[in-house]
Amino acid sequence: MIEANTLPRVPARRASSGLTRKLMRQPVGLIAAAVLLLLYAAAFLGPYFYTTSPTLTDALHTTADSSAQHPLGTDELGRDVLARLLSGGRITLLISIVSMLVALSVGSVVGALAGFYRGLTETVLMRLVDTFMAIPSFFLILAAISVLGNSPPVVVIVVGLGFWPQVARIVHAEVSKFRNYEFVDAGRALGASNNRLIWRHVFPQALPAAAVLTTLGIAWSILTETGLSYLGLGIQPPLASWGNMLQNAQTYFWTKPVLALYPGLLIAVAVLCFNLLGNLLRDLIDPRSR
Repeated sequence: MIEANTLPRVPARRASSGLTRKLMRQPVGLIAAAVLLLLYAAAFLGPYFYTTSPTLTDALHTTADSSAQHPLGTDELGRDVLARLLSGGRITLLISIVSMLVALSVGSVVGALAGFYRGLTETVLMRLVDTFMAIPSFFLILAAISVLGNSPPVVVIVVGLGFWPQVARIVHAEVSKFRNYEFVDAGRALGASNNRLIWRHVFPQALPAAAVLTTLGIAWSILTETGLSYLGLGIQPPLASWGNMLQNAQTYFWTKPVLALYPGLLIAVAVLCFNLLGNLLRDLIDPRSR
């Protein structure tokens, strides 16, 4: 019998060097990750260094140009544009992350249960998923907000529940594949309960694919939240978000276009970077790229 300590081992340095080579082949994804890191650092740490109030109005200096006091100028009410971009970025980016955690939680539970138990449980849960996917999510979100209100917690939950069917489908597909593997039969033979098999052994196999989809979903949630705020149904003043900054700037588009340019550019950059980051994660976990 060959002892365990005589078996050949793959050096950790070789595995890490392989990961490094794969990262080096994705420079665009690395740049996107760095840009996102800068955006989050600016949104969450910037207000501690740039202490100008984002809600303080100045009727004597409306739509002012850049100055030492206001580096990006002021908006239609004399509020500092840079301060509102930082404050609005914190709200928009935080809502996008938390809403995707809601979608990941709900979708993972539904998809894992449907994929593991099969039979009637799978039929009922997946038909529920199909029903929600048949309804355009944005209109469903609009209907929910019109009934429940548009406070920030409601916006987070509603946006998250608009994406959970996509998460449920990918988790269902992954769990359905791994539930037939031998390690599940071995765990069942050793007396492991179904809950332990699902959440300790099978569901972790589905997390990489779900993480990639969630990364792309964050970009979707940014667009959804900013769209709601642009329509006046999302975050309400005096709170700032990139969406309601666009709404306020539309009246001054021809006289002061930078009021719309700044938040619009940040939305586009954040969405693009999250999509590129999703592509990077997909390539890293795709076995065909090894």
